[in-house]
Order: sequence, then structure tokens, then C-alpha cells
Amino acid sequence: MNAKMKLISAMTLSAILSACSMIPDYQRPANPVLLESSDEIVAAPLAADIGWQEFYRDKQLQQLIALSLENNRNLRATILQVEQLRAQYKIQRAERLPAVDANAAAARQRVPEGLGFGAGGSGIYEEYSLGVAVSAWEIDFFGRIDSLQQAALEQFLASDAGRKSVQLTLVSEVADAWFSWQAATAQLEFSSSTRQAREESYELINKRFESGIASELALRQAETALHEARIAESRYQQQANQNFTALELLVGQTLDRKQWTTQWWEDADAVILKDLPANLTSDVLLARPDVMQAEHQIKAANANIGAARAAFFPRISLTTSLGLGATTPSDLTHSSNRTWQIAPQFSLPLLDWGINDANLDVAELQKDINIARYQQTIQTAFKEVFDEMQARETLDAQLAAQEDLTHATERSLELAELRYDAGVDSYLEVLDAQRSHINAQLAQIDTQLARLRNQLTLYKALGGGLKATVDETIESVTP
Repeated sequence: MNAKMKLISAMTLSAILSACSMIPDYQRPANPVLLESSDEIVAAPLAADIGWQEFYRDKQLQQLIALSLENNRNLRATILQVEQLRAQYKIQRAERLPAVDANAAAARQRVPEGLGFGAGGSGIYEEYSLGVAVSAWEIDFFGRIDSLQQAALEQFLASDAGRKSVQLTLVSEVADAWFSWQAATAQLEFSSSTRQAREESYELINKRFESGIASELALRQAETALHEARIAESRYQQQANQNFTALELLVGQTLDRKQWTTQWWEDADAVILKDLPANLTSDVLLARPDVMQAEHQIKAANANIGAARAAFFPRISLTTSLGLGATTPSDLTHSSNRTWQIAPQFSLPLLDWGINDANLDVAELQKDINIARYQQTIQTAFKEVFDEMQARETLDAQLAAQEDLTHATERSLELAELRYDAGVDSYLEVLDAQRSHINAQLAQIDTQLARLRNQLTLYKALGGGLKATVDETIESVTP
């Protein structure tokens, strides 16, 4: 019983002493970007609180995003990496506690007469043992194991923040691919109608040419315009196909194109995208997953400094065992056959040729590197948000001007056709007006797509896309 009390006392004392930590006090690095804030901005809802089902109002797009979150291979690999680091953290956390092993052994041997014991005769000897043991458990006096555990925890949290960044990017990329396919399909439909119109125009001019009313020059000009329309139609067909296969890659499965309707909107973002609050504060940037990931990397490096410092100090490990031993199995039940052992070990680095010093330098430099990366991440986040907010202010004006240009070119085309029919102008004037109107129509679709991309990019840059709905409960990732 005394031996058992000694063992418990030794473990208790070691646990008390292991509270010592050499991890430097952590302080968040200075924000490299100074952001102004006001009561109006702070009171505005954060984009990260807007679920992607509220932001992306198109039902088919919502289905595609849900499919991508379930099937995308890149996101799946990232989630598995998070689980891998969770398991590694659990392994490191278990290092703080002693591993207790149960053991049982039995040995039976014959000893010849020349090697016999006692009276010197030969005989068969038996030995049995049963017990529990703690083997080479390091008592964490100076917090080395605790520092490694803290570093493993921060690495796990960093990986989970990285998983969130991948999810934000995936949601944004699916929406971008969907809108790009919609825009390319709209341009394909417009180019197809243009090709059909030019085919009719070519047939009409060809009849006039055969009747001697139109010149060969007008015929060749109409033929050239027809071939240009055919080329444009093929180009937009290829672009639409590539956008759809990109969408399939992001979703992670083959899609039946017939099940997904194509449409285009005159006022796209007002119909299918929720308007975002124009808030830009330090809290917005610091809450982004990539910024949080970078800060967890700093904390992990900070914890590794504590482990590197602890390496300069002695290591004390303990091996203990408690059990029973006898020459027959029945004797194992006798209390007089108890066995126990306590074997502490002490090691102190005397001459390591600078290895511990170098390891500490490496840990400190890694922290400095991570601080620089953290500040760079904040600067990048600020640029992404600020650029999209500035673009949002100009895209409305661009689209309004583009719509005016489209109406103007449409009227110019009508007048050019009337003057050609009246014999006032050549067919070249009609072709120039057609090209201007076609380019204006296609550019209007591109500008509408740019507005959508601006909104979805800003939504991602502000940290939106983690929740499906506003009321969704985010699962805890504490290992």
C-alpha cells in the first residue's frame, strides 16, 4: 500500500509542477491598415452574417452551391486534412498523461544438472508475473509538452480556418461559373439571332444582285458579315461549353444541361443578389477566415518558442510498475508476492553544439515570418474589399451608359437600313451600324456580368458564404 501511495504522490507532484510554461505572452500584431469607422457603419449588419441562400436568390444556383459543398473534391480533401490535424492534436494532448500498460508474463524452462540451483540437480523452473506499468513518462516541469500541445491546437484551428476560406472561395466560384455560363449563353443566343438575320439579309441582297438592283460589292459585304456572325456564334458556343464544364468541375458531378434553364436579367443584381451593407471596419477584416488562419499560425509559432526554450532545461521521466510475481499461478494471489518499481530518469543537455540555440532561433524567426504573412493577409483583404467597393460605385454608371449606347446604336441601325432601302447610302453603312449595335449588346451583357461578379466577390471578400441561412448554427470545431 505504501508503494501505491508513493506512486500517486509522485504523479500528483509532477502534475502540479508541470503548470510551468515558457510560452511568450501573445499579443496580436499591429494592424497594418488603419480603417475609419462610424456608428452608422458599425451598426450595419455584417456580410458574413448573410447566409448564401439569402444572398444568392436564384433557386437553381442555390441547388448548385449545395451540391458543390457536398461533392467538391477540393473541399472534401481540405475537410479531411482538418480531421487529420485534429487527430494529431489529440495525440499530442495525450503525451501529457502517463500511458499505463497492463502486462502479464509466464516463463517455464528446464535447467540442466550442471546449472541447477539449490542442491545442484536439474529441474524445471516456472515464473509468473502480473501487473501495470508506466514506461518513460516525461514529467513536464518546464512546459515543453504543453507547448507542443498548444502548437498542435493552433495548427488545427488554423487548418479549420483554412477550410472555411476554401468554402468561401468555392461558393463564390460556383456563383461566378453559373453567371458566366448564363452570360455566355445569352451572348450565344444573341449571336445566333444575328447570324440568322444576316443569312436573311444575304439572301435578300443576293436576289437583288441577281436582278441587277444590288452591286456585287454589297453582296460580298453581306457575305462577309454572315461569315463573321458564324464565327462569333461558334466562339460563344465554345465559351458556353467551357463555362458549363467548369461549373460541373466545381459541383463535383456531371450535370444534365437540359435540367438547368438559361436566362438573363436586365437588372440582375436587384433580382437575384441581395444588396450588401457598405461596412468596412477592422472587425470585418479580422473575422475573415484567411486572417484568422494567419493569426493561428502566429500562435502556433509562439507556442513552439516555448517548447524550444524548455529544451534548455532538464528532462525528467518516470518509469513505474506495480504487480505480482510468483513461481506458480496460484501464488499470484498472495499479497506477499507483490512487486513494485519506481525508476526516475534525469537528463540535462551539457554540450549539444548549438542545436538548442539554433532551434530557438528557428522558432523565433518562424514567428516573425508568420507575423509578416499575417499583416500581408490583412493588407490583401483590405485591397480586395476596397477595390470591390470602389468598383460598385462605378459599375452602375457604366451599365447605365452602356444601356444608353445600346439604344443609340439600335436607332442608328434603323436609320441606316431606311437610308439603304431608299438608295441614299451603301450597304456598308448598314454593316457598320449593325456591328456597333451588336458590340453594344454584347458589351451590355459583359457589364451586367461584371456587376454580378462585383457583388459576389465583395460578398466573399467580406467573409460571406459560410452559413446557408442567417439562423444557421455553426458546428463547434473544438477537438
